[in-house]
Amino acid sequence: MIRAALVQARWTGDKETMTKAHEEYARSAAAAGAKAICFQELFYGPYFCQVQDPAYYAYAESVPGPTTERFQTLAAELGMVMVLPMYEQEQPGVLYNTAAVVDADGRYLGKYRKTHIPHVTGFWEKFYFRPGNLGFPVFDTAIGRVGVYICYDRHFPEGWRALGLNGAEIVFNPSATSRGLSNYLWKLEQPAAAVANEYFIGAINRVGIEDLGDDDFYGTSYFVDPEGTFVDGTGDAHEPELLVRDLDLDLLAEVRNRWAFYRDRRPDAYGDLTAP
Repeated sequence: MIRAALVQARWTGDKETMTKAHEEYARSAAAAGAKAICFQELFYGPYFCQVQDPAYYAYAESVPGPTTERFQTLAAELGMVMVLPMYEQEQPGVLYNTAAVVDADGRYLGKYRKTHIPHVTGFWEKFYFRPGNLGFPVFDTAIGRVGVYICYDRHFPEGWRALGLNGAEIVFNPSATSRGLSNYLWKLEQPAAAVANEYFIGAINRVGIEDLGDDDFYGTSYFVDPEGTFVDGTGDAHEPELLVRDLDLDLLAEVRNRWAFYRDRRPDAYGDLTAP
């Protein structure tokens, strides 16, 4: 049984106060017994992709870098695995939507870069990010094998399956998604992916309307188990919230023995799926 946490937060107005708020969320989660936590997409900033403005390039930093190192120290203090979604600058002009993974002893384990980059009204992400190029890594952590899939990625089943094939037991999907666009998909896609790939998913969304537009981020964060069941319900649709849930990892073996989806795959028949 693993106790894990998700944070859905409202933009505070600047990077430092947003970062401090998440440090406090982590401390509160640790006090509640959580051994892992994931923050929302681009956690220390607003969701600036509502507009196309090069001023927001200033939010990018190296990963690992100052924010990663700050939370490495906190992870070691709290004994907590942390998934930190950030804006990464690999070099000037080369920018990614990235999540760093830090183990419970403070070690930086690696990062995932968002693979699928949208470019539609209110989600002008190609202005800010290159498509990820690190594949679908799974990290051995103190709570088990952890993967990350970021926001828009969730619409693409191939990455969910790749994470399962790479051994994921828990996949975190930090997001910034708005009520008018995707609310009808939010409680469908991740439960379906959890069932199809037989692992837990932690789905995180921010809340509120930010200064840059009229997108209403609808929260409703949740953990879903490999039977497609929300673990003790979902988060609030309007208010910031720290969700702490117990995940029964024994259910993974039970479900995989019941269905054997991985045994019955037919990769020899799927060639057309990867054709250009």
